[in-house]
Amino acid sequence: MSRLFYFRMNLKNFISEALQQPPRFAAYEISRELAKLYPEKGIIEGCDYEFDLEAFARAELCVVVSETAIHSQTKTEWESAHEPLRHEIENAWLNVLWQGRLLDVLLINLASGCDTRRHWIVAETREIAEEFFRAVCLWQSEVRGEVLVFSGGGWRKNEELYHSIKSATFDGLILPDELMSEVRRDLARFFELRATYERYRIAWKRGVLLIGPPGNGKTHAVKALVNELGVPCLYVKSFKAHYETEHDAMRQVFRRAREAAPCLLVLEDLDSLVTKENRSLFLNEMDGFAANTGLVVLATTNHPERLDPALLNRPSRFDRKFYFELPAPPERERYLQRWNEEFEPEMRFCSAALVPRIVALTEGFSFAYLKELILSSMMQWVQTSQPGAMDAVIIERAHVLRSQMSSMSLETTPVADEEDNDQ
Repeated sequence: MSRLFYFRMNLKNFISEALQQPPRFAAYEISRELAKLYPEKGIIEGCDYEFDLEAFARAELCVVVSETAIHSQTKTEWESAHEPLRHEIENAWLNVLWQGRLLDVLLINLASGCDTRRHWIVAETREIAEEFFRAVCLWQSEVRGEVLVFSGGGWRKNEELYHSIKSATFDGLILPDELMSEVRRDLARFFELRATYERYRIAWKRGVLLIGPPGNGKTHAVKALVNELGVPCLYVKSFKAHYETEHDAMRQVFRRAREAAPCLLVLEDLDSLVTKENRSLFLNEMDGFAANTGLVVLATTNHPERLDPALLNRPSRFDRKFYFELPAPPERERYLQRWNEEFEPEMRFCSAALVPRIVALTEGFSFAYLKELILSSMMQWVQTSQPGAMDAVIIERAHVLRSQMSSMSLETTPVADEEDNDQ
């Protein structure tokens, strides 16, 4: 019996036999069997999130084909009508061609859960296996044309969020002129002055906190800043993780941010991310032994009163605080005028005195409420489509929304959600 025939016979049922083992023993049994099959080769194993072989192959950095002697399992997932079906390997033995070298990679999910998929890399030498592993992980760790989002204990690249950011500009944001210019200038100058910081031995790091009630442009400002600055962006949805503690997740977030620096680490709704259980670690990550060189932590909060004073008031953590208040009469007037200019002619306001009247009626409105006022007025006007009718419609809608505001707080009103406040 030839060695090749023996190899393929043993390979045929390799995965099915491995999956029959209890998860805690399966990894050891697989390693032992691989050592028997490849006594003269180098083998490494792990379960690292960053080892995304499929993405590496899609980027045409290696060629991957399934081993024909074994059945490979691939799951197909549907995300939405606007997205292509997503294919992900569940269990497979793969042949890999990388930089003229042939390798074997075994991927096996030992139990349910994203952190239980382990990989084994078989190469001519252990050094080659490690070099390939390092190349895949290094490529995956780079942020290129996407936003890196942390959720559920792991990082995922989000191209949809990236494209949303690319369409966000300060031209589409109405803020007091001084606030807008200060926000933009502060961070732009920070990234430009690296050499100056280093020359005078000043720590080149930054903490910026955007404060204000929901629906007043903080999220739009963050997107516009990311777009304008052009540095890598890491976005944290939550420090809660499926298979590790929040402390482990927080350490992972800051470690990755330091590797990607200079970059922006975005923490939206900081008061919900930092709790009394993880506060001490967060303070240490912000201002502890780690240098955080080139790292800008850009955070937002609707509720500064919920933040610990050690976080809110100590300058070395959040050096700059910018307040996004409810729009004053000049901003409300600019907002209404801009929309009116974009309306079709028959939908525009007829009376020159209407805008000042609506400005007075919308005292206390956030930008989110102003947007709701405009959109609901447009929908109601469409029912009649009469030129000149918008004046009466928008006044009526302003009274309706003011009545809603008196019966519920902004925090519980869906239209005031910070996520939907693009002006």
